[in-house]
Amino acid sequence: MSDAPLVLTNFRFDPHDLEQVRQAAAPGQVIFTPDRDEFDRTLARAEVVCAFQAPEDILARAPHLRWFQFPGAGIDNLLRTGMLTKGSPVVVTSVAGIHAIPISEYVLASMLMFAHRFPDMVRLQQQHNWAYGRRWDALRGTELYGKTLGIIGLGGIGRRIAQLGRAFGMRVLGLRRSASATSDPDVDELYPPHRLRDLLGASDYVVLAVPLTPETERMIGEHELLAMRPTAYLVNISRGRVIDEQALIRALQSGWIGGAGLDVTVEEPLPKDSPLWDMPNVILTPHMSGLTDQYSARLTAIFTENLRRYRAGEPLLHIVDPEKGY
Repeated sequence: MSDAPLVLTNFRFDPHDLEQVRQAAAPGQVIFTPDRDEFDRTLARAEVVCAFQAPEDILARAPHLRWFQFPGAGIDNLLRTGMLTKGSPVVVTSVAGIHAIPISEYVLASMLMFAHRFPDMVRLQQQHNWAYGRRWDALRGTELYGKTLGIIGLGGIGRRIAQLGRAFGMRVLGLRRSASATSDPDVDELYPPHRLRDLLGASDYVVLAVPLTPETERMIGEHELLAMRPTAYLVNISRGRVIDEQALIRALQSGWIGGAGLDVTVEEPLPKDSPLWDMPNVILTPHMSGLTDQYSARLTAIFTENLRRYRAGEPLLHIVDPEKGY
C-alpha cells in the first residue's frame, strides 16, 4: 500500500462525483477511461481498481493491485479471477447496502403493477382500447393491503423491502441464512432455510433477495414453484441462477403461479427466443433495478471514504468474505 496509489476506474461517475474521487486520491493519481484497451494497458500500473468487470488473469496483469473496489453488491462474476482465493494479495470490497432504496422501490413497483393490472392496461392503451363492459370488469385489481409478502434474504435490500411492505399494511415473512433467532423486528414471522417451502406456500408475493452462492444457486426449482399459490407472484432482483429458469417457464405456462417480475435471468441479455419475452404474466427489465440517478453519488460516498481509509492504513468498508460469497 502506498500513500499515493494509482487509481484506475472505468465506472462512468457523474462529473462532479469523479472530481470528488480525484480529490480523495493523491493529485494526478486517478485514471478514468471507458476505453477497454487503455484500461487493460493501465492495469499493469494500478494499485487500486474500481470496475464492474475484471479479466480472469488480472492478478498476473496487475502485479501492483492491492485493492479492488467492486461498484455493486453481488461479486459472483469475480470468483473466476482468483482475487477472492486464500492468499490473494488483493482486498475486494463491495458497495453492500447501496441498492436498498432503489431496489426496494422497484420491488414495490413491480408488485403494484401486478396487483393493479398495469401490464394489461398498457397493452390496451397501445391498442387504443378503453375496455368497456366485461373486459373493464376483468381488469379489476387487488390491493397489497392485507396480503402476505415473503422475502428470501434479509440483508440490506430484503430488510428495506420488508419495511415498505409493512408500510403498505402487508403481513411480512422473512427467511435468512442465519436464522438462529425466532423473531426479527422487521418481519412478522422469521423462517429458517429448511422451511423455505412453508414460506412459499404462505405468501401472495415472494421476493428473492439473496446473493448467488453455491447454497442459493437454483434454490427455486420445480418443487418450490409447486409449493407456491397459483395466484402468487415471484419477483427476482437477485441473480437469474437462483431460479431453475426452465422450471419457472413451465410454472408460468401451466399456471402453477400467477406471474413473475424478473430483473435478472440466467443468460443476460435474455436470448431473443426465450418464451419469457412474450408471456403476459411476466414483467421483464434488463438488470437495472438498482440503477437510479443517485447511484453515482452513493458509490462516490463509499469509494472516497474507502480511499481515505486506504491511504491512512485503516480497515476498509464492506470487505467481501470469500467463504460467504458476499
